[in-house]
Amino acid sequence: MDSSPPAPQPPSFEQALDQLEQIVDSMESGDVPLAELLAKYEAGTRLLQVCESRLKDAELRIEILKKQGGGATTAKFEPAAD
Repeated sequence: MDSSPPAPQPPSFEQALDQLEQIVDSMESGDVPLAELLAKYEAGTRLLQVCESRLKDAELRIEILKKQGGGATTAKFEPAAD
């Protein structure tokens, strides 16, 4: 039996964008030590990938709906794996 906690879910697009904006604001302040700046840059890069993935999934979903005649019907949609 695996007693390890489940892997955390990636943030929603809105959450990731908000976190990314906070990171950019703090980096632009100029008061961040180099080690922390690098950590924030890495975190920002991961959040950017989440945002890009969510946008790609939304675009694919829109294309599926457009092909189905304006979205009058639905189809199973599997988002890209992160």
